[in-house]
Amino acid sequence: MAAPTLYENPSASVIRSLLQHTHELSIYCKDMPYALKAEVIELNLDIGRMVLEVEYAGSDIERYVAAGSLSFDLEALKGPHGNERDTYSLSNVTAKLLKKDSTLYSLECQLPETVFVKENRGAVRIPFILGMHTRVGIEVYLHDLNVPGRLRNLSIGGCMVDIDLADSIAMGVGKELPGVTLEFPNGESFFAEGIIRHIRPFGNHGYAAVGIQFINLSMSQTETLFHFVNESEREAAYRTGTNDKMVYHSSLFIPGTKEKKIQQREAQERDKRSRQSPMERGVMDVSHQLQVGLMYMNNRQLFPAEIFYDCVDTMRYLVEQDRKTFLYALAFLRDEPDWVRHAVQVAGQLADMLLARDPHDPQVREAVLGALLHTMGKPLLISAKLPSLKANMNPAQKAILSGHVAALHEKLGELGLALSPTCRDVIENANERLDGSGYPAGKRGEQLSELVRVVSVIKAINKLLHARNGEPPRPPLDAYRRIHEADTVYDKTVLVEYIQIYGLYPIGSLAKFSGGFLAWVMDINGKGMPSQVHVVKNLRFLNTNISSVINQNDLSQIGKLEGIVNPSDYGVTVLKI
Repeated sequence: MAAPTLYENPSASVIRSLLQHTHELSIYCKDMPYALKAEVIELNLDIGRMVLEVEYAGSDIERYVAAGSLSFDLEALKGPHGNERDTYSLSNVTAKLLKKDSTLYSLECQLPETVFVKENRGAVRIPFILGMHTRVGIEVYLHDLNVPGRLRNLSIGGCMVDIDLADSIAMGVGKELPGVTLEFPNGESFFAEGIIRHIRPFGNHGYAAVGIQFINLSMSQTETLFHFVNESEREAAYRTGTNDKMVYHSSLFIPGTKEKKIQQREAQERDKRSRQSPMERGVMDVSHQLQVGLMYMNNRQLFPAEIFYDCVDTMRYLVEQDRKTFLYALAFLRDEPDWVRHAVQVAGQLADMLLARDPHDPQVREAVLGALLHTMGKPLLISAKLPSLKANMNPAQKAILSGHVAALHEKLGELGLALSPTCRDVIENANERLDGSGYPAGKRGEQLSELVRVVSVIKAINKLLHARNGEPPRPPLDAYRRIHEADTVYDKTVLVEYIQIYGLYPIGSLAKFSGGFLAWVMDINGKGMPSQVHVVKNLRFLNTNISSVINQNDLSQIGKLEGIVNPSDYGVTVLKI
């Protein structure tokens, strides 16, 4: 009989616990514009040996294993609905690269003997693993912008915080932070000033990792921080079983009343979240990758062409695969940052319209790229004077924002990027109008290409269909009427074409029926009327969500169609993992 194993490598043990759930492992490198997805094909708990397998068609995979080491994020989705994130990150893991096939590689890794990593400055970094949870508030601009996040590691020198990718637009390497607040589950908290030392994409679900160094610490702050680091080390040791003397949780990580209420609310929100279809995941991934691309432009002075073209090619593939399901999936970007939602929805409809005209049109790829990039100048303008794109803006802030085309043009110039004429046409002229009332150059009809005329109609309708600067969204019919009545501003031929394609009850709209039901329009018939809907709410039971797909023959069960409504008026949202 084999002797029982007396020792398990702690890092391997943490990894094994995460591999038991739906997971993704991403190898990242500071100098590369995107992470590589890898599969764990071997994990030896006794000696801490891990073997990864990677598919990579490029010629520079060695850059991910520079100096014989690699860094990775392991992201697992846990819980009864598979939407509770747990993560583990390791950097500078000793690794050996082996080529197995033309595009297949294996990476033999030796995991560290401890989960506690020594930093360059000598401090020990404590990873927040196996469910360790601490909330973080990052004050980016004093009294103006506070970004929530979760603590991923902690040391005497600083911490790494996991934030929503959308919130990363206001942050950059070297930026000083007026305040960083750590709030532990039992209610105790720590506050310090900080400075951002690094920022990068984190995992594959729309998050970023921000490395923060604590600065200007007083003696009492330092003593308090020592206490929290020591308690976090005790908790990590208890959860990984690496110290037999630790037989109970640190009091710091026992949830108090406030934390329990927050966790209960979050659990309820996750339970409400419907499962995403592959098409919805594809569209959401495009929105995430667009934000990742912006992060590289902002913080690494790099234009990641591969990322942006991959977004374009993905959208084209999705349109050609099933255009109606694609149009329905675009609606699920409703709660993404406005500049991202607008860019992806406009680019998606542009691809749809251009491919409907001519599936072999050679300018489609560059036109869609231009539509995706066009609004990227807006987050580039974030500053103390314009701390957020979310809030209702005052006139001075609106004036700053009107310079977004110039801001993007300047950034692309800094990066030395030469755009194609088609792409540049969309970026520079999408906000121009036939009567010269547009911006930034006030061009007139004869100066605007047929492509720009199409883009400007799509953009204008999209803006009217969504809330912006305190104005509520308009129903499609009202939006069409507004565009039509702006007699000399837009190309009416394009407007007619748009209405013929998308109808008065477009796919992805939320429809209200006389029986008191709300339903997303999934498909329309030849007359432009809904022929398939996804019922999500019965207004007689406002606090209860439902999920039922109904086809044309059964639509009478929910009553007559009354019109298109604003989802936020009824609390219909898209929840994020």
